[in-house]
Amino acid sequence: MAAMTIRVPDAKHARLKRMAARQGVSLNKLIEEWSNVALAQFDAETRFLVRAGRGDPHAGLALLDQLDAVFGRPGRKATTQG
Repeated sequence: MAAMTIRVPDAKHARLKRMAARQGVSLNKLIEEWSNVALAQFDAETRFLVRAGRGDPHAGLALLDQLDAVFGRPGRKATTQG
């Protein structure tokens, strides 16, 4: 396991310690949980961007138009062009 040092103002450090205590975890555990959330968001964005890069915008718009035709969406015109 690696150690990481971060610098935050004393007042913020005290508030974070109180926050961790209120949640019943150590400050280290609180930061670890936050990093898990941040990494999960980063991974989801990365997967989305990879899939978006492989996608076909025209096929996607055509699919949305089909959904609009079935479920109706007021105010949106069909955008599919040959």
